[in-house]
Amino acid sequence: MTGTFASFNTALSALRYQQIAMDVASNNVANATTEGFVRRRAEAVTVGAPTQTSMWSRSSSSGDGVGLGSLQRIVDPFLDLRSRREHGKQAFLDTRVTVLSRVESGVGEPGKSGVSAAMDSFSAAWDDLGNHPDTAASRSQVIATGVAVADALRAQSSNLTSELSDQRNHLMNLADEVSATAADLAAINRNLAAAQFEGTGTNDLLDQRDLLTLRLSELTGAVGTERPDGGMDVTVNGVSLVSGSTAGQVTVISGVAPDGSSDGAPLSLGITVGATTTPLANAAWGGQIGAVAELVTITLPDYLAGLDAVAKTVADSVNSLHTGGYDADGNPGVAFFTYDPAAGAAASLRVALTDPDQVAASSLPGGVLDGGNADALAEADGAASAYQRLVNGLGSTVQSATRLAQTQQLLTTQVDSSREQLTGVNLDEETINLLVAQRSYEAASKVMSVLDSVLDTLINRTGVTR
Repeated sequence: MTGTFASFNTALSALRYQQIAMDVASNNVANATTEGFVRRRAEAVTVGAPTQTSMWSRSSSSGDGVGLGSLQRIVDPFLDLRSRREHGKQAFLDTRVTVLSRVESGVGEPGKSGVSAAMDSFSAAWDDLGNHPDTAASRSQVIATGVAVADALRAQSSNLTSELSDQRNHLMNLADEVSATAADLAAINRNLAAAQFEGTGTNDLLDQRDLLTLRLSELTGAVGTERPDGGMDVTVNGVSLVSGSTAGQVTVISGVAPDGSSDGAPLSLGITVGATTTPLANAAWGGQIGAVAELVTITLPDYLAGLDAVAKTVADSVNSLHTGGYDADGNPGVAFFTYDPAAGAAASLRVALTDPDQVAASSLPGGVLDGGNADALAEADGAASAYQRLVNGLGSTVQSATRLAQTQQLLTTQVDSSREQLTGVNLDEETINLLVAQRSYEAASKVMSVLDSVLDTLINRTGVTR
């Protein structure tokens, strides 16, 4: 203490610092549920203590109080990096599981209205016709169950085509969201650089920066790198999406028409900065865009191709046997099914026969009452086996994707919990900090009262005699 009056300044500095500490604790409590908010801490520094020893003189000061060193954001860059990476992986897996589960539900196997049940009924109808080749009802039943098989395959193909169209539209929306988020991050970077130059507070901007970077990781699997000026650069597989105040855009180069339909070309995505577009392989993308690109280019087309192969097998195997038999009038059998290979066998499969008498149940010419060919058609199960393998493959894919997503969720939750423990607002801790600041404020006030009493003694009572 260098003097009684100077001690007032010491107490005043304590009042000011504790007031700030209470403001910081109140702000933390107020933003306890604010998305992206990182708790702050008022760092105190001693005022007036010599920072360098003097050769010819010594400081007699015992300190001039306390001051605010900084408003520290409680973050760990390593945890932030891990959080962005794990959230990118989680978004990729969750998107796949959501879409594949929806496709699996649409397949409806095993079920009474699925393709498998329709095929079983079709075979049973042929078997019944083989036992009763003389009944018109059995012939009509063969045609009716054949129509059911074609309808079931067309319905499943239509569901897959619709899902592909939806995902292409979703991809366009995701590209727009990435571009908008990248532009927002570039604006935050610009403001951060200006704030640092002007020496103003940047904590709120840093919260927004981290929130936008995390969202870009979820959308694209991007990697964020902090800049010396406080901003964040973002790259996707090494290609710059955001660099300082410059933002790129995700461009669908080919594969999707502006209205969301397929343009017939392979899907290709890229990042456009200015007039330059850098293509990126579909496998280079992560997050939601990577999952949608994988679904649109590999998983869903592969299943649709498998369904077409099943429909083609059904049609070709039945037609091959049917054309080798004879109808009720003794004429050679004609093709039972028709389909358009260009449009897809599953999407265009239909029953060609309209007259039950055209059903070639007999294996003998001349109108002989015989069910040999119907029996052969009843025993043909090549398509049923192929369809079972196709559905089992889809089920295995969905189960695998679900397991991976659940395993990844454990890791993502672990990282989020660690990050939340560090950056999140603990109301109990903030209450204690608030009480400590309050008591310290009261103590500093008491110091001022004591100093006032000391000065009163010195000024008004020293040397006074009765």
